Amino acid sequence: MKKITSLLFLFYATFLSAQIKGTITDEKGETLPAVSVFIENTYNGTSSNEQGAYELNVKTKGNYTIIFQYLGFKTVKKSINVTQFPFILNVKLAEENIDLAEVVINTKENPANKVIRKAIAARKNNSDMMARFKADFYSRGIFKLKDAPKKIFGQEIGDMDGSLDSTGTGIIYLSETISKIMYEKPSNFKERIIASKISGNDNGYSYNSARGSFFDFYSNTVSLGAKMISPIADNAFGYYKFVLEGTFQDENNQMINKIKLIPKRDSEPVFEGYIYIVEDSWAIYGVDVIVKGYRAKQEFMNTMNLKQNFSYNNKNHIWSKNSQSLEFNAGAFGIMFLGKFTQVFTNYEFPDEFSKKTFTNEILSFEEGSNKKDSLFWNTTRPVPLTVEESTDYIKKDSLQTLRKSDKYLDSIDAKHNRFKIIDVLTGYSYRNSKTNSTIGFDGVADLISVSHNTVQGWNLNTGFFFTKYNEENGKYTRIKSTFNYGFAEDRLRVYGNFLHRFNTQNYATLNVSGGSTVSQYNSSEPISKFINSISTLFFKNNFMKLYNKEFAKIDFSQNIANGIFLSAGLEYEQRKNLFNNSDYVIIKNDDDFTSNNPLAPNDYTTPAFITHHLTKVNIGTQINFGQKYISRPDAKLNLRNTKYPILYFNFEKAFAATDTNYKYEHLSGRVSYNKTLGNKGTFTTNFKGGKFFNADGISFIDYQHFNGNQTHIGTSASYLNVFNLMPYYTNSTNDSYFEMHAEHNFEGFIMNKIPLINKLHSTLVVGFHNLAVPDRKPYQEFSIGLDHLGFGKFKIFRLDYVRSYQNGYQGDGLIFGLQILNILN
Repeated sequence: MKKITSLLFLFYATFLSAQIKGTITDEKGETLPAVSVFIENTYNGTSSNEQGAYELNVKTKGNYTIIFQYLGFKTVKKSINVTQFPFILNVKLAEENIDLAEVVINTKENPANKVIRKAIAARKNNSDMMARFKADFYSRGIFKLKDAPKKIFGQEIGDMDGSLDSTGTGIIYLSETISKIMYEKPSNFKERIIASKISGNDNGYSYNSARGSFFDFYSNTVSLGAKMISPIADNAFGYYKFVLEGTFQDENNQMINKIKLIPKRDSEPVFEGYIYIVEDSWAIYGVDVIVKGYRAKQEFMNTMNLKQNFSYNNKNHIWSKNSQSLEFNAGAFGIMFLGKFTQVFTNYEFPDEFSKKTFTNEILSFEEGSNKKDSLFWNTTRPVPLTVEESTDYIKKDSLQTLRKSDKYLDSIDAKHNRFKIIDVLTGYSYRNSKTNSTIGFDGVADLISVSHNTVQGWNLNTGFFFTKYNEENGKYTRIKSTFNYGFAEDRLRVYGNFLHRFNTQNYATLNVSGGSTVSQYNSSEPISKFINSISTLFFKNNFMKLYNKEFAKIDFSQNIANGIFLSAGLEYEQRKNLFNNSDYVIIKNDDDFTSNNPLAPNDYTTPAFITHHLTKVNIGTQINFGQKYISRPDAKLNLRNTKYPILYFNFEKAFAATDTNYKYEHLSGRVSYNKTLGNKGTFTTNFKGGKFFNADGISFIDYQHFNGNQTHIGTSASYLNVFNLMPYYTNSTNDSYFEMHAEHNFEGFIMNKIPLINKLHSTLVVGFHNLAVPDRKPYQEFSIGLDHLGFGKFKIFRLDYVRSYQNGYQGDGLIFGLQILNILN
């Protein structure tokens, strides 16, 4: 019986290994990577790997005509009779003879321009040929580090779990995906991943989705960080010069035009390289282009090389993309990153239509057990063979994973990590249990990140204890944390705690319980960060942060109750007390006085802003994402916003059980946010907010609707869609109705790229309008214009805006210096 089983297994493996295989070289014997290999007039194909090796899977023996296609080389057609498997077929390709004799020079029109004009005219027809299809998809992604330093910012990076050799070079990520896809223009997409593999992680899921591989040059723009202008876009002649370098005949005796792309302006989002256009049909035969990082607003990327190969089918007369490669290099801090994605499209079908239920909000799903496929499956199904380096990486890291999952190894790693040192008393300590994915520890008494200064507490810092536990299988996560905050000028210790439990990563049901004593800003949105306030207070004697003491107990629960609908509910008890200034310490002295801690009377240092009181609040909120797409993984549901629609937010809050009935109120509020990308002309983004209080005439100033002002002239967010950059923090607060509007348009280089000299900055122009309307006051408005994406070299982290404000006439103007990195220090 065992012999029969073994024979059946051998027969099955042999059947699956029905391959035509070999090596592809040039005439000098150099191997050629990314050569398209396919059976004539079919959609059964593959691509060669970095060592020129290919494997073409066929189902039966017999006669085949194999096409070998590589840009810059003559296409080779081989007719073979396959009598056994594997069938070895090695091929040599000769460089293409570009026929310059057929290029007629016309002083009235560049011959390349004529080809491009015809390609633009035929663009919609050729695009429609691929407007609806099914296909099999394969993708392999690899990331490498090259010559990595031993240390970064004084920290040793080690060998990264065995990835790097002694020179700091090696593969840090390798993954593969096999999937089935369905696509219908303009945006219907569905993918089912059949197999997923990550080197050194037998429980992981690769993100090499076909969704991120649709670089369509038949569209006006191609999304590669920025909206890159296609060389056959309607406005292509405004961005490119074209040179017809010559023509050649393909395997079907169709003439192919090789056209060189020359950017008119270096700073524009344009390609350089070559596009190959088929004569008469004016379809794309191939693409071989370079993307420079600064053109795509990807500063850490140096260059990216995108290649696409298309094949022609005589039966349906469709030019379809059969293979694609995306190779890039990037670097920073002395580290060089190299990456490549190899992608193959096979077994196309072109249905006349899809059923109405084909495309749903689920755009990507994983077949059960897709990450558990064995080596036999991959060796017989993988269309592009592994290189020696890739095979070695799989073997090494899979072996290391087995070792690193063992109890002995986990115990040894934990023992090293858990070793306690005296300095840990100051810097913090954690005790890790890798077998249970749990950690317990404390923050240290000298947590420098938590140190800040304000006029109420003076210098203050935090420390505390924490416990976390995580379940990789279902996403369950638990965190228990206590925080001890001590203010030196107050000589007061405040303690609060938090318990958070996420039940899963499917509907993300989360329970959050917290309570204790803390200092809070009157505006719970915290419009000024601790770091910015500390700088403002210590160096400029501007204590903009206004604080009160809050003793509280709070419980919240939230979850996605349906696709695109997120619901939250909370109950909170608060005891509020006034606080007064206790410190006048500054680093740079001047004759100005600090303002009081009373936001209603900044020059009154004795009168409290409110009377000590308590109340209980209940709130219910929802977020609605229309048409939300999602990815279904066995361990998680990953939600993706559908940018065609706005996001809606609604919230109802009711205060009750208060010290006095005057503190009771109801507050209904809502928000709408929306952004629209206008091709290569930038992105227009809006944020509308509004609300209404009921029975709120005598409520505490804490419960007013406060608006995010800014008096520091420092911006810390990527966009200013939730802030008035010149408005004082509490001058327009209200307990009535209100409407707030923010709008920005980021031209993303559309204008700045065209201005000589200034385009060397590679910056983007941003214009904005902000409006606030509350009863009994004239509307507050701000107009702004600025430059984003400023900086030095690869570090584009600055933004500079000029803002003018109006309320019952001109109020003032000023410059806002944006520095997003300050968010990290908050």
